Amino acid sequence: MNLRDRFAVSLIHRAAEPALEWQGAVYAFGEIDARSNRMAHALTARGLSRGDRLCVYLANSLDFIDIFLACVKLGVIFVPINILYRERELSHILSDAEPKIYITDADLPALRAEAETKSSELAAVDLTADSPAALVYTSGTTGVSKGAILTHNNFYFNGSTLVDSWRITSADRFLLALPLFHVHALGNGIHCWLLSGCFTRLLERFEHEKATAEFLDFKPTLFFGVPTVYVRLLETAPAAAREIGQRMRLLVSGSAPLPAQVLENFRELFGHTILERYGMTETLMNIGNPYDGERRPGSVGFPFPGITARVVDSDGRDVPDGETGEVYLKGPNLFAGYWRRDEATRNAFQDGWFKTGDLCIRSADGYHTLCGRRSDLIISGGFNIYPREIEEFLVEQPGIAEAAVAGEPHPVRGEVPVAFLVTNAPIDTAALEVVCRANLASFKIPRRFQIVDQLPRNALGKVQKHLLPKADLVIGTT
Repeated sequence: MNLRDRFAVSLIHRAAEPALEWQGAVYAFGEIDARSNRMAHALTARGLSRGDRLCVYLANSLDFIDIFLACVKLGVIFVPINILYRERELSHILSDAEPKIYITDADLPALRAEAETKSSELAAVDLTADSPAALVYTSGTTGVSKGAILTHNNFYFNGSTLVDSWRITSADRFLLALPLFHVHALGNGIHCWLLSGCFTRLLERFEHEKATAEFLDFKPTLFFGVPTVYVRLLETAPAAAREIGQRMRLLVSGSAPLPAQVLENFRELFGHTILERYGMTETLMNIGNPYDGERRPGSVGFPFPGITARVVDSDGRDVPDGETGEVYLKGPNLFAGYWRRDEATRNAFQDGWFKTGDLCIRSADGYHTLCGRRSDLIISGGFNIYPREIEEFLVEQPGIAEAAVAGEPHPVRGEVPVAFLVTNAPIDTAALEVVCRANLASFKIPRRFQIVDQLPRNALGKVQKHLLPKADLVIGTT
């Protein structure tokens, strides 16, 4: 079976039920189905067929959903592009994916007009669970961006697992504000919506100035966010926060580490404990805190059903609980490989296990706590330093809203940690260093603290450490 078959549970069998609210208008599932069928005919008339690539450079919109569903039904490989990308990044993806059609905002009026004249009926295309559905490019922070091939079954397994694990039903009201070009919204948001039949309000983007009014107006029970969104929501007035929290059934965080302090502050303000989970472009969702049971601050929980996780050393051998290692994964969630990069695909696997590049500690009772990327590891004088540990400590200190720790060159120690801080009140960096010395091992103490207006992030809020400002001079020899 393919995604069109799976989506039929809502698009056909719930045809008359309200499906989506977009810019004040409500569309039934049957209307969503008919719109995407008309769009499929319009794309076919432009020469698209099974296996072709279609790139979209679009913000959230009903058109985005029409085009994605049309591609699913035609067997066309959907290639979403981050709307923050500029010429260099766009040129790479367009050259690599070689799309037959590339759609931007400027193309939508003509495409809509063409679709409106087409039939709302569409014949089935011969597709399997292993047919490629999307080509999603990685962020490329440590090298050239690669296209991860995600199949119909990857998306279905991911969506159905989340619907079951998080008890999502047609009774839920889902507020979707994440960018659809990212797998967080594309793989989780759209698929949880269509597989569960919940009523969804789609926003063009998250705007923190309007967030409280949006929550109070729509009264959602379900919300997916990233850590920066939850940091912004901490500005909500206490009475409004309590009202929002009382209606919410589930708030989920992902795409970047959620500081434990943010989880605690959010629980105190909203009366609701965020569920943190862990996923990647190549694997969709891997590990999550339990729906029932302890949602442990700083931890991402247990592997989802059907997914196996190992924590291994540099030789691929399992490490004992309590020790740091790299996460290896197996399961139906694993992508089919990198587009036209056979060597990169081979290097990403070891004996059938996908090597995530993420460092983790598993507790004796099975909770997984991420320590950061292997590439972010700082080795200072032979000691391993995991930036997230220091970052978590720093955001617990008064006046510090966000923190990022990175390594900088040192002539003797090789690297030393430095901290970049976003503050919400005046801080004394000398006093902060004293606090660090009282609570952290000497080799973990940042050698300087730099206050910045904001941390460089991608569209989903993940800190881009390679874009942090560099020191003017190599740090001294002490």
